[in-house]
Amino acid sequence: MVKLNVNNQNGTNGNKANQKVTDSGIVYDTRQLNLWYGSHHALKNIDLAIKENEVTAIIGPSGCGKSTYIKTLNRMVELVPSVKTSGQIIYRDRNILDADYGVEELRTKVGMVFQKPNPFPKSIFDNIAYGPRIHGIKNKKTLNEIVEKSLRGAAIWDEVKDRLNENAYGLSGGQQQRICIARALAIEPDVILMDEPTSALDPISTLKVEELVQELKQNYSIIIVTHNMQQAARISDKTAFFLNGEVIEFDKTDTIFSTPSDKRTEDYISGRFG
Repeated sequence: MVKLNVNNQNGTNGNKANQKVTDSGIVYDTRQLNLWYGSHHALKNIDLAIKENEVTAIIGPSGCGKSTYIKTLNRMVELVPSVKTSGQIIYRDRNILDADYGVEELRTKVGMVFQKPNPFPKSIFDNIAYGPRIHGIKNKKTLNEIVEKSLRGAAIWDEVKDRLNENAYGLSGGQQQRICIARALAIEPDVILMDEPTSALDPISTLKVEELVQELKQNYSIIIVTHNMQQAARISDKTAFFLNGEVIEFDKTDTIFSTPSDKRTEDYISGRFG
């Protein structure tokens, strides 16, 4: 197995009153996170402790801050002009918002899959090999192994193994999204962020990606933003409900969808607004 970056420290969680200062199994611990786009207060005092090897779904109506939140976890939100943050995002014992935390290091550990499939205008092989090459891997045999392993991990190897030199744009939308997932897997991240990864896909492709997410959580921690509440109920272990930039409720998915503790959660899930 080729490892580009290894970090096996336990996570920490020192901001939850009902948890110990050191809580093993926490991959991300967001503490009193606030974010502004200029004068717009988009995230308000976010406290979330996300466990490893689970699927955590982020749900809520449009404009509630769910995509903004997930983009703070790999600091992609910093690409937006006039963004300002306060608070902490603790990932594996370190605050990723610290000035000395390199964004390149973070994105080696935290992969991202976007709403619309965005393969590079390259061959299938070169799409998957791109990250490893950036990290200095040039050996052809090693790259071949990484590409096959990543495509198998994304459950698409059998569909494309005879087409590796073809342009990835020639694939269907669902296949392109799994290529993007394979590309994320190629650098062997710790966490995979998914921002509405099936919203542009047909039902069959959506099912394949959902099945893949369930398989991937055995080896990765997955945080998925979804507008589809049925999808959240099907694939996630925990669910956070966002509204107007705040976390209204965060609990086991079964609890959120069967016996939510906040009426606003119940109203959203039952379709009274959203």
